[in-house]
Amino acid sequence: MGLIDIIDEEVKVSPDHKTLIETVIQKAMEVEAVEDAEVSIVIVNEETIQQINAEYRNKNQVTDVISFALNDDEDEPVSEEMGNMLGDIIICYEVAEQQANDYNHTIERELGFLALHGFLHLLGYDHMNEEDEHKMNQKQEEILNELELYRD
Repeated sequence: MGLIDIIDEEVKVSPDHKTLIETVIQKAMEVEAVEDAEVSIVIVNEETIQQINAEYRNKNQVTDVISFALNDDEDEPVSEEMGNMLGDIIICYEVAEQQANDYNHTIERELGFLALHGFLHLLGYDHMNEEDEHKMNQKQEEILNELELYRD
């Protein structure tokens, strides 16, 4: 399987939550037939994700998850030194907590959803139109349901 590096800049994510995130990404790799890939997941606070969102997406606001795919630019292939590094997923823990409350489900379900959502973006899934959004939503529900991370 793949290598998943979780960096917790907030020191809030429990070991169980880190294991959950790894499990979700490993399951997604299995379902999507992704082998020997590497993904970095960084857990940050609202201030940090707002800065990243402003700098890289020109949106000066807090968000829940941002993905940076290394193979986004097809004209520039990923170097061999990078191996099969898919990219980075940045998750705001505070927003995850708030959204879990707002949607009346567990923080586990929300962290799993955000990690999976970010990972699928690294693989090229998107939600810019209705058809793509439906495809991405279907894949997310399939994987989360297999892991029994249901919406409440």
